[in-house]
Amino acid sequence: MILTAYNSTMTTTPWTVRGLRKALATGAATPGALAIEALARANQNAGRNVYLWESTAWTLAEAARVAAMPRGEAGIFGDGHGALWGLPISVKDCFDLAGAPTSCGVHFYRELDGNAKQDSWLVERLRSVGAVITGKTHLHPLAYGITGENPDFGDCLQPRDQTRLTGGSSSGAAASVQEGSAVAAIGTDTGGSVRAPAALCGLAGYRATVGRGNWRGGAHLAQSFDTMGFLFRDLGDAPLFAGIFAPGQPVPTTTFSTFAVVNNSFLHDCEPQIVEAFQATTRALEQLGLRAIKIDMPWWAESYEIFASIQAWEAARLHQGHFEQFESSIRDRLQWGASITSSEIDTMRSRHAAFRACMDEVFAAHQLILLPSTPVAQLPAGADHSQTRGRLLRYTTPFSLAGVPVAAIPCAVGGMQLASARNADESLLQLAARLATPALTN
Repeated sequence: MILTAYNSTMTTTPWTVRGLRKALATGAATPGALAIEALARANQNAGRNVYLWESTAWTLAEAARVAAMPRGEAGIFGDGHGALWGLPISVKDCFDLAGAPTSCGVHFYRELDGNAKQDSWLVERLRSVGAVITGKTHLHPLAYGITGENPDFGDCLQPRDQTRLTGGSSSGAAASVQEGSAVAAIGTDTGGSVRAPAALCGLAGYRATVGRGNWRGGAHLAQSFDTMGFLFRDLGDAPLFAGIFAPGQPVPTTTFSTFAVVNNSFLHDCEPQIVEAFQATTRALEQLGLRAIKIDMPWWAESYEIFASIQAWEAARLHQGHFEQFESSIRDRLQWGASITSSEIDTMRSRHAAFRACMDEVFAAHQLILLPSTPVAQLPAGADHSQTRGRLLRYTTPFSLAGVPVAAIPCAVGGMQLASARNADESLLQLAARLATPALTN
């Protein structure tokens, strides 16, 4: 079944968090009905591989459990339930769900580890707030790539355009939102794995501050940089996601008055339409009353080297003894990581600390930084992407090294990333929601 109105329910309720939650609050929709509709839309891409694990019976049983949850206080939608209650949400297949396998994007781990015995912290958290999990989604092998290509489970193509890859590593997460089998999707972002798919698939996204959330039952790639995040359709929904990963106590909010934009020289390899979208987003922030300040960041040139070295060293230790089980480009990176000496990694960690301190100074001076998420608008399926990883990570790794939260902003073409200082997630997402205007997305 190919849906032309994949962003609307059968009752024309907008397929957004707020749209569906309002329908649930008024009784116009039920968790079970939304789950049935979401499941009917699953796996609409050419490879039928948006999900690596799904169970209609399990999801419908979850919907029934959620529908029976007792009501609490009034809540943001006035029905005594949380913001994600009753909503169909997918989970990247690097987080354990009891009774289901966790593949991390490769057959090897799916077969080696069997079915998980208990939920990961993240799945447990989602279920506790009443989210209805629709399944576990496709990812680039080991979450160690940015295209969504996968020799074990097939490349992840966009449901909306079968000639394009979704990007990765949160490939199935992006595809599930694009096809409407989930209204929001859990992803992870180490070097851009939420931000790149969001930009390439026309979606919004949120990468949390490093250290937010608990990785119990979640498979790491590189502990120094791994973050949790969401992909979703409507940027106006962004503030509703911060609480899932947030610490228990309330987080004070910040009012932003300035933001930094990179000089045009940094954008030398951007497609012209991406530059136009960058300029349009800059104007939109200025229209909200923020002052733009141009910055020159030549020292960002070292970010990829620092990031890639530490990432490879940490990933090699996580997958030690199994390198031969993985496809050649990932195997080569792991072997390189294993060859990095103690003195070399100590040097890289010192450089990382210095880079992060410099980024802290930039955020202290300018509050926010705006940058394209990717320099390109699409990744053609079947093309040679051997150079794509380095090209895209040049834009994302400065924020990965800084460990900061990022809002991924969908534009008419491509997408932007707006970053703030660590632990300013709530304030950042509130500001991002104000950018949910037709000027950027139409």
